[in-house]
Amino acid sequence: MVCLFMSCNLQCFYVMEDSITTSTPMDTTASKIQQLQKAFAELESHRAVTLNLKWKQLEEHFHGLQKSLKRRFTELEEQEKEFDTKIVESKEMLEKRKAAVVAKEQTSLEKLQEKRDAALSAIVTALGKHDNPLSSGPGVLTRENKVEAPCLEDKATNVLVSMGRINNTVHNMSALVKSYPGLVKLCQDMNSEGLLKFISDNRKDLVTLKEEIPFALRAAHDPASLVLDSLKGFYGADMVNSDAKKDSNLIGLRRTCIMLMECLSSLILGLDSVSGIISESAKERAKAIAERWKPKLDYLDIDASNGNSLEAHAFLQLLATFGINSDFDQACLSKLIPMVSRRRQTAELCRYLGLSDKMPGVIDVLVKNGRQIDAVNLAFAFELTDQFSPSSLLKLYLSEAKKMPSPAKPGNTSPGVSAQNDVNEKELTALKAVIKCIEDHKLEQQFPVEPLQKQMIEIEKAKADKKRATEVAKPQSKRPRANGASHVPRAANAASDKNFYGGMTERYPQYVYDTPAYAYAAPNNHHVPSYGTPAYSFSPSNGNFFGKAYQYHTAYLH
Repeated sequence: MVCLFMSCNLQCFYVMEDSITTSTPMDTTASKIQQLQKAFAELESHRAVTLNLKWKQLEEHFHGLQKSLKRRFTELEEQEKEFDTKIVESKEMLEKRKAAVVAKEQTSLEKLQEKRDAALSAIVTALGKHDNPLSSGPGVLTRENKVEAPCLEDKATNVLVSMGRINNTVHNMSALVKSYPGLVKLCQDMNSEGLLKFISDNRKDLVTLKEEIPFALRAAHDPASLVLDSLKGFYGADMVNSDAKKDSNLIGLRRTCIMLMECLSSLILGLDSVSGIISESAKERAKAIAERWKPKLDYLDIDASNGNSLEAHAFLQLLATFGINSDFDQACLSKLIPMVSRRRQTAELCRYLGLSDKMPGVIDVLVKNGRQIDAVNLAFAFELTDQFSPSSLLKLYLSEAKKMPSPAKPGNTSPGVSAQNDVNEKELTALKAVIKCIEDHKLEQQFPVEPLQKQMIEIEKAKADKKRATEVAKPQSKRPRANGASHVPRAANAASDKNFYGGMTERYPQYVYDTPAYAYAAPNNHHVPSYGTPAYSFSPSNGNFFGKAYQYHTAYLH
């Protein structure tokens, strides 16, 4: 019972202790002890047995607790006072430091303002001399000069702001153009000829150049004019078209011009406003160039019918980059698409030029001209595979490839063997192109590649057997003549050793810019029908083979 009483009273005591505030606990302790004493005395009067625990012991215990609490309370008060003192000192220190920083900033601003005023005064004086060369001196202000002073100051301010922007731009671009920092200087100087030469000298690394040129173009005060300046030599002066195709330097220059226009498009993509890069005067100049180029497209050679025309590509890219496609008839532009159908940028060019609705007619033209693989690629690019079945087009392409006999070439001792070799080459090339197209567009379920691969193996084996048989049947070399000259007989299969690309490799050096793919052939003399516009046709391909197939890459035009 005593234990129960003690526990109950201790709980009451601690509850009271938790509820008191820091200002009153010591004042109420004595009264609580007296109340507890009375309760204890009352309990003793009712007890049946004598308790071993005396009130004196409990009183001493509670008084000890009271002293301990008072001591702890005093310590906490002292710590609180120290903490408040430290807070006040810290605030005073921060205020002093803030005042020192503000004073330094004000001093720096005053010095900067003095320098700015001095520079502004010098520029105003220089502009005043330029506008009034008969003035009596830099310190003399006539009535006219006083009137023009605000205008001169505004001009000087604009000059300073522009200089600051140019310096910041050049600095930032130099940091971004790491591999070829010389590009920044060439663009800053608006040196189009030097830029073309620099790209030509480093054409082995065109991938890196194409990544860094858009950043370098930002250093130019007029990137659009710089790119337009680079187009001056696109058509060689007084050069016949056939000779131009044999000039590898001109071909490289044309590819570089196209790449620069693409880089300008990439630069525009990263900006909020096109007008900040391409001004109205630049658009007018680009339109004038396009008007001069357009008539030349009527005399394109076989490369146009093969879908690999640099001239047509450059023309369309010029319209797309400078946003002047609305100044030209869409029907005429759509006729140029088959001329560039093998170029990897064709799909994005069509979208930007607003020719997406013309794609069904373009694809139909490609199919009827024996360009089924180009048709498949464009059908996938514009989601027209329901209208143009890819597997059906590829089967048609293989079927027509087997029906393309080559005429006997003059000078061949065995025209039959040579023609058969050419047929085998065409069929083999067609199989490779179809397999590549199937893999690119994941058509294995609709058109399995295993039978095609078996056909390739059979054709290659037959070629190897014929080659061995031809080598065994070669006539023996004749004895040396009296003058020491020896006669070397012509190989019977010399025609089969020729490049089946039809000289495309020699006329078009391989650049990283044009990723090569499988080659494929086009049938002879297909008439090209019209689609909603006057009829037009392509020049016959004469059984020529193409060194590059259509291939799609990541879009980069706006």
